[in-house]
Amino acid sequence: MRRPEYRTRDINRSRELRREASLAERLLWSALSSGKLSGHRFTRQYQIGPYFCDLVCRSAKLVIEIDGYSHDIRQSYDARRDSFLRNQGYRVLRFSNDDVMQNLEGVVATIALALGPSPSPSRKREGSY
Repeated sequence: MRRPEYRTRDINRSRELRREASLAERLLWSALSSGKLSGHRFTRQYQIGPYFCDLVCRSAKLVIEIDGYSHDIRQSYDARRDSFLRNQGYRVLRFSNDDVMQNLEGVVATIALALGPSPSPSRKREGSY
């Protein structure tokens, strides 16, 4: 029986990326952290394979990317990256810094639609008290 392979995660790089987060990333994190979006939990700067993702909801296999101006010149890189993530079973939503800064409510609503229903519905709503 073959043992599963575990990759070492680059925790230091994740921490560095969290410290260097853009204002848009911090703003969206504030709106999504601590299960604020229907109980869905997000992780910042989560590593999937060789890539670090801005925000990830692992239970829903959803990656949220907030793109600054540098992504305008890295479109082929982003396409390869998105393809890799899709092959790992993740869906990817991309928003620009401007989208987040100017329309946070709309961005959060789009993410909520992509997530679907809450992962842990309340007992009261399910009819058992």
